[in-house]
Amino acid sequence: MPKLGVNIDHIATIREARKTYEPDPVHAAALAELGGADGITVHLREDTRHIKPRDVKILRETVKTKLNLEMSVADIVVQTALKIQPDMATLVPEKREEVTTEGGLNVKDGYDVFHTVIDLLMKAGIDISLFVDPDIETLKLAKKLGVKYVELHTGSYANAKGEEQLRELKNLADAGAWANANGLVLNMGHGLNYTNIIPVLAIPRIHEFNIGHAIISRAVLVGLERAVRDMADVIERHRVD
Repeated sequence: MPKLGVNIDHIATIREARKTYEPDPVHAAALAELGGADGITVHLREDTRHIKPRDVKILRETVKTKLNLEMSVADIVVQTALKIQPDMATLVPEKREEVTTEGGLNVKDGYDVFHTVIDLLMKAGIDISLFVDPDIETLKLAKKLGVKYVELHTGSYANAKGEEQLRELKNLADAGAWANANGLVLNMGHGLNYTNIIPVLAIPRIHEFNIGHAIISRAVLVGLERAVRDMADVIERHRVD
C-alpha cells in the first residue's frame, strides 16, 4: 500500500498570517500521525515565509514516523538540513515570487550543484529524493546522480481536465514505470486531492504520496486527524498492488 506523507506547511501559513504562535505545526504533526500519516513533510524555504528553522528542529525531536524536509540547494538551507538531520531531504525548485512550487527541478542545468549538495547530504546519512516532472530524460539524470527516490510532480495532472488530464496521467504512468524498472523508489505529490488521486492509484508500485493542501483544507472543516484518516482510507480502497 502506498504510504501517506502529510505536508503541514499550510498550518504554518495560517500562523504567519497573524505573525503569532498558533496554530503550531508541531502540534499538527502529532495529530497527523495519530490520524495515520506515515510521515511528515515540511518545506523550509530560504525566506522562511511559513515553516521556520525552529519548527524543523522541534519536529526532528518529536516526529515518530519520518521527517521529510523539502528544500532548495541554497547554502543556508543545506546547512540547516545537515544540522537537523531529517530522515529524508527532497530537493525542490524554489522561487521567491511563487505561491507554491510550480514544477519539477531543472536537473540538467543544475546537475553540478545538485551533485555537490546530494553528496553532502548523503554523507550525513540523509536519504535523498528529487522532485521532478514526469520526464524520462530527467529521471535518467536523477538515476545518474545516485539518488534513491524520485517524487513525480503531479501538478500538471491535477490542474488538467478531460483528454489533457488523461495524457498527463499517462505521462505519470510511463515515468513511474521507468523509475520502477530502473531501481528508483517512486513517490508522487502536488495538487492531489480526495478525488483526483483515485486514477493515480492505478499506477503500480507507488511508494508514497505527499499531500498537503487538500488535507489541511478538509481539516479546517472536520479536524486534522479525520482529514488524514479519510485520505488514508481513499488510498487503501483504491490502491493497486
